[in-house]
Amino acid sequence: MTAANYRACLDHVFKWEGGYVDHPRDPGGATKYGITRTTLAAWRGRSVTKQDVKTLTVATAGEIYRPKYWNAVRGDEIPDGMDLVAFDGGVNSGPLRGIRWLQIGLGVKADGAMGSQTLGAAQSAKAGVTVIQRACAARMGFLRKLGTWSTFGRGWARRVADTEATAVAMHTRSASAVAVEASRAKQVKAAQTTGAGGTVASGAGSGLFDLPDWAMSGVVVVAVAVALVLALNAAQNARREAAYRAKVREMSNG
Repeated sequence: MTAANYRACLDHVFKWEGGYVDHPRDPGGATKYGITRTTLAAWRGRSVTKQDVKTLTVATAGEIYRPKYWNAVRGDEIPDGMDLVAFDGGVNSGPLRGIRWLQIGLGVKADGAMGSQTLGAAQSAKAGVTVIQRACAARMGFLRKLGTWSTFGRGWARRVADTEATAVAMHTRSASAVAVEASRAKQVKAAQTTGAGGTVASGAGSGLFDLPDWAMSGVVVVAVAVALVLALNAAQNARREAAYRAKVREMSNG
C-alpha cells in the first residue's frame, strides 16, 4: 500500500497498451499508450489531432494516468496488487468499472465509488489473493459480453490473466505463493476440459433419446452451451496458468 507502486502498475499498463494504434473497430479511435484522442484533448483543454496522439510521450502519458486513473481508484490507499487490479481495469474500461470489479472481489456494494467502506474492506482484507482473482473474474465476465469480443477478446483475456498474476505477485511478494496459484489454475483447467468433453455426450445418454424431438433439441442446445462455457473457462485458466508460470520465472530470476 504505497505510492511507489504506481510506477510498477504504470509499467504494466504500458506493457499491454503499447504504442500508437488506430484500429477501425476500437471505439476509442486513435490511441497511444492507452491514451485516446478524447482523453488527450481533455488533458490539454483543447481539441487534438491524430498526429498529436501519435507524438504523445511516455512521460506525458504517465502524467495523465496519475490524476485521471490512479488517483480516481485511490491507488495510493489500497494494498499492492489490488491497486493494479483497479487501475488496469480502469484504464481498459473506465475507472468506475475498475472500482466495481475490485468491489465485487471484496464483496462490498459495487457502486463504483471508492469510499470509506471499500477502502476499509481493501485495507483489512485477509484473503487478498482471492479478492484479486474474483475481481479479475468479474472483469472477464464483462469483457466477454462486449460486441468487440470477437476482435479483441483474445488480447483482453491474456491481459486479464497477466494482470491477475502480476497483482498476486505484488500482493504476496512470494514466488512460491504464485506457483501455488499456477498449480490451482492447471487443476481447474483440467476439470473444465474434461467437463466440456463429456457434457454433450452425457446429455445425449441416460435414456434421453426417448424424449420428443422438441425436448431433445432443447437438451442438446443446453448441453452445447454448457460445454462452450466450460471450454472458454478452460482456455482462460490455461492463460492464467501460463501467466503465473511466467511470473514465477520472472521473480526467481529477479
